Amino acid sequence: MERVSVLDEPLKKQLGAATAKVMAEHLDLHTVGDLLHHYPRRYAERGELTTLADLPLDEHVTVVARVADARVLTFNGSKGRGQRLEVTITDGSGRLQLVFFGKGVHKPHKDLLPGTRAMFAGKVSLFNRKLQLAHPAYELLRGEEGEDGRDAVGSWAGALIPLYPATTKLESWKIAKAVDAVLPSAQDAVDPLPPALREGRGLTDLPDALRKIHRPRTKADIAEARDRLKWDEAFVLQVALARRRYADTQLPAVARRPVPGGLLDAFDAKLPFTLTEGQEKVSREIFDDLATEHPMHRLLQGEVGSGKTMVALRAMLAVVDAGGQAAMLAPTEVLAQQHHRSITEMMGELAEGGMLGGAEHATKVVLLTGSMGATARRHALLDLVTGEAGIVIGTHALIEDKVQFHDLGLVVVDEQHRFGVEQRDALRGKGKQPPHLLVMTATPIPRTVAMTVFGDLETSVLDQLPAGRSPIASHVVPAADKPHFLARAWERVREEVENGHQAYVVCPRIGDSLDESADPKKKASGDDPDKRPPLAVLDVADRLAKGPLSGLRVEVLHGRMAPDDKDAVMRRFAAGEADVLVATTVIEVGVNVPNATAMVIMDADRFGVSQLHQLRGRVGRGSAPGLCLLVTDMPEAAPARQRLAAVASTLDGFELSRIDLEQRREGDVLGQAQSGVRSSLRMLAVIDDEEIIAAAREEAVAVVAADPGLERLPELRTALDALLDKEREEYLEKG
Repeated sequence: MERVSVLDEPLKKQLGAATAKVMAEHLDLHTVGDLLHHYPRRYAERGELTTLADLPLDEHVTVVARVADARVLTFNGSKGRGQRLEVTITDGSGRLQLVFFGKGVHKPHKDLLPGTRAMFAGKVSLFNRKLQLAHPAYELLRGEEGEDGRDAVGSWAGALIPLYPATTKLESWKIAKAVDAVLPSAQDAVDPLPPALREGRGLTDLPDALRKIHRPRTKADIAEARDRLKWDEAFVLQVALARRRYADTQLPAVARRPVPGGLLDAFDAKLPFTLTEGQEKVSREIFDDLATEHPMHRLLQGEVGSGKTMVALRAMLAVVDAGGQAAMLAPTEVLAQQHHRSITEMMGELAEGGMLGGAEHATKVVLLTGSMGATARRHALLDLVTGEAGIVIGTHALIEDKVQFHDLGLVVVDEQHRFGVEQRDALRGKGKQPPHLLVMTATPIPRTVAMTVFGDLETSVLDQLPAGRSPIASHVVPAADKPHFLARAWERVREEVENGHQAYVVCPRIGDSLDESADPKKKASGDDPDKRPPLAVLDVADRLAKGPLSGLRVEVLHGRMAPDDKDAVMRRFAAGEADVLVATTVIEVGVNVPNATAMVIMDADRFGVSQLHQLRGRVGRGSAPGLCLLVTDMPEAAPARQRLAAVASTLDGFELSRIDLEQRREGDVLGQAQSGVRSSLRMLAVIDDEEIIAAAREEAVAVVAADPGLERLPELRTALDALLDKEREEYLEKG
């Protein structure tokens, strides 16, 4: 194990306490290994200049450019005469002004002579409509002056200059110097890739890859190093997932085979429609899994409205037929109540087990949420422990210690990204043996992300919408540029209501006193339109009821209402006793009111792409066409407007999730869905590196099948422990 130690050495030993402290606080780098895995973001070549033309405003940048001219201006400041040095730098693509003031003028005036090349780092700001860097840090790019006064070209002539992800506290070139100090240690890096795999895939060894990524001589060096380092990340992660899947297949489970002539057959017989081909196919995959002696772990992803609940319900009924119980875990109370309502409605008398009028195969369907009254809760718990209730639908309350099952056979988790792996595992611990697991998500996940985030699950996809669903038309409403568009939007809502339909209006914020006190910054900040607080449910509902929607029955729904009030509002809306529901995103998932045909999303630019897609899926659930209006104050050129245009242009969730991934950084998407994935991906781009991830998965499966304990691969085990340690740390922090 001695070989590990060098990379585990704290940076303080190698770089001194001051530099190590800044690296730890600002870049989360603590050991020599951390620093060696802090890769350059890009490389500047001596002969090729970075493009000043596309510098982003307000970001900390590092550029390589040549000084075009420099002049000192004198001005009268409040304390007498002051000096300002203005330096113009160019890189062929554009020009950028640098300014230095006061005492900070003398050194740059001496250093930055016309023709000098340097690296400059600072925050890009706008002054007199021109981009500038004020007081940038800089590092001259020249060799030592020779005796003859000419540039004696330094040893890095023609080299690629690595530009590192930097911060204001630590410029890229200081990071580069620190890397130089630790790079010799790369020699001792433990290589996690099995030699056979490395040779088979033609990959360089790890020490060589680390040297080439940090100090490449040619572009081919960079490409070779990147290929290798991407493989490391993909492979170690896929081995972790393959081992998790392998461990799952070793667990015992009770096989749950559907019984002919039971509850499931009775349910299918009374369905007023036929299942889509997709639903049939996915149901078969699930029934095959349920019939095995080890637990099913399946991810069911389907478009908004593709009928996932129907597929899940049939699996639950099959398990009840086989003598087990099924639990459905929903992320919010509103959703749990909604599922409970729609499942009991779909089942009719089959859900009335033990009651008068219940059918002979009937079972009991109970609801369990945190806010239920004590008596109702006691009844529900009793029904679970005696086995009276075959199906339970609930929130996190199902995970609590007090909840006990008679024989838990299947857990269905709705909207996985709201639940961590831990909660999933806690509920699975409720069975005498591990129950089967079905995870449903309506957020379409590109294949590679599914392999990475949900890599411990097998995947089924529902991509057909059931017959009778209507298309949804979506439009962006630019309220600031064209106020009459917004007025027209409210007229459209009125027209829908006059035609006997209903509408949702969604706002990003609630707008009660708790909102204000929680975040004083959200109070309106005077005249700056960018800084106005997000629109709030209570204000908007009030304005609409008194203004454009006066005379219509307007109700509000948000997460801080008492559970009974929320349920009452949802029931009234579902029963058609309210025309317009002004709500926060509590309606984002699972709310099903087929008569609601229009949705207006206020400040739509404040929501993510997949969230908008989810929200939009609440309309067009009946036979009348749906309408979704995305209201924004953003100017046309803003990236947020392009995002909204993308949502308006397609109803294909998989397409949108790709757009979403490309627009956000990978990490956010992997988000907290799986603790630890985010921190471990530095080089791998989940969308672009599809082939590597798929190949790494294949190799990982083969390695784990041949050697589940990785006894013959101690280096891989070390790398895996490091990755999982990171995961465990994050899990503990979250816990």
